Amino acid sequence: MSYKFAFVMDPLENVLPDKDTTFTFMLEAQARGHEVHFAGLKDLYSRGPRGFIRSRRCEVMRAVPCFRYLDDPHDHPLEHFAAIFMRKDPPADANYLFATMLLSLADRSRTFVLNEPAGLREANEKLYSLNFPGAIPPTVVTYEIARLKQFLDEQGGEMIVKPLDGHGGEGVFHAHARDRNLNAILETVTRFETRPIMAQRYIPEVRNGDKRLIMLDGEPLGATFRVPREDEHRGNIHVGGFCVKAEITPRDREICRMLRPRLQRDGLYFVGLDIIGDYVTEINVTSPTGVQEIDRLDDANLEARVIDFVESRVSSLSR
Repeated sequence: MSYKFAFVMDPLENVLPDKDTTFTFMLEAQARGHEVHFAGLKDLYSRGPRGFIRSRRCEVMRAVPCFRYLDDPHDHPLEHFAAIFMRKDPPADANYLFATMLLSLADRSRTFVLNEPAGLREANEKLYSLNFPGAIPPTVVTYEIARLKQFLDEQGGEMIVKPLDGHGGEGVFHAHARDRNLNAILETVTRFETRPIMAQRYIPEVRNGDKRLIMLDGEPLGATFRVPREDEHRGNIHVGGFCVKAEITPRDREICRMLRPRLQRDGLYFVGLDIIGDYVTEINVTSPTGVQEIDRLDDANLEARVIDFVESRVSSLSR
């Protein structure tokens, strides 16, 4: 049976066909005969209590250009679609949050939404990890520079600091007690104690790679190490990190077991964990990526398993 799938995402013109995870979902859905529709945040709206979406049917391909539209924009009730993929890239700013509120108007007995909008609102990608104390490194969240310095001393003079609303390694610093720039770094990241930031124990294993582990419905699907350049502490791909093959370890599976009940309760079906050593440092829920890198390294097809999952959820709805 074929379905209509809508993808709420960044402009198709910005898609990187060899890296983008959403692109692989669209390719896989299209190959199975499903209708694939594109929409942006501004295409979501309501009339009273009913939610609507203005979308365009599209076709994607591994070519240049990598997409083409098959029709003009049309307005549909959210329930016109069997599934809606919320795949807008960070930041999760006010417009993103408003979009999740509009998506919450969808009748879940008729439309499956991945990830669940209420779960997206709940799960700040930094703070959500605090729900799992057995999985995270020593962590503090504070506005106060004095408290950060106390934490730094407790951790032996090294820590990572990062803003709560950052993404892609933005604003992440490796702070040292002996660095003459320490005060300037802490003033910068806290904006002179006007915004809270997260500090975590520095984990030396990061030099071997920051593991991106993909989870689907609480189960691990695959993983890759993002290895930082010699002159960088961040492993993010867009700042020069590179991907190497990674195994799913017994500790990774233990972490997944810790997270599974809460993730399933919050409807966070497709999630990307950042794991360094034995610890989760972030839980990515907005538009986790890494599928294409894992596919290439493991000769896998993770997107097929994701679309299998979505089809199974859709088939149980009263459409």
